[in-house]
Amino acid sequence: MTTFKPGRRHLTIHGHLFHFASYKGRSANQRRAQLAYPAMWYLMVEGRRWPVLPCDSCGSTLELDAALRDYAEDNAPGPFGAGYSQRHHPLRLAATAGGH
Repeated sequence: MTTFKPGRRHLTIHGHLFHFASYKGRSANQRRAQLAYPAMWYLMVEGRRWPVLPCDSCGSTLELDAALRDYAEDNAPGPFGAGYSQRHHPLRLAATAGGH
C-alpha cells in the first residue's frame, strides 16, 4: 500500500482563482457510525472544503487540471455571479443561481 501524498492546485478560471486541495480517505468506523470515503480533491472556499472528485480518477497533471477546471466551470458560478452573499452555498448549480 502506498502512502498518501496530499496535493494542492491553484487554477485561474475566467479571471478567478480557485484553490483545490487533496485529502486522504477514511476507513469506515461502525462504532462512530462513520462511512468510509476515498481520497478526494476538494474545492477550498472561505475555509471550508467541498468534494470534487476522487484522487485516483485522473492520471496526469494536465488531466487533473482539466477535470478540476470542468468542475469549477459547471458547479461554482454562484460565488462570482450577481447577488452572491455569505448565506448562499458557494457551490450552487447554475440552474439555481438566480433563485434567492
